[in-house]
Amino acid sequence: MTGWPEGLERFLATDPHDVGCDDARAVLHLYAEQAASGADAAERFPGVASHLAACESCAEDADGLLAAVIAMEDQEEEHGS
Repeated sequence: MTGWPEGLERFLATDPHDVGCDDARAVLHLYAEQAASGADAAERFPGVASHLAACESCAEDADGLLAAVIAMEDQEEEHGS
């Protein structure tokens, strides 16, 4: 059972508002759309924001999704849609 002190410390440091990977990913598209529109996505989805601050993998997914949403919006503006 090596590493249990580190695992326990990481668990105890977890924000109680953190919704976890599954719940965060379920609404990540909405979070990205809010952020892309200039709204405060963290205010609307505080549990997701807490999770993204703690989970590097989900934060990378959110960054990629946000970049894709912004690129799509830019492309729509260029084509007048």
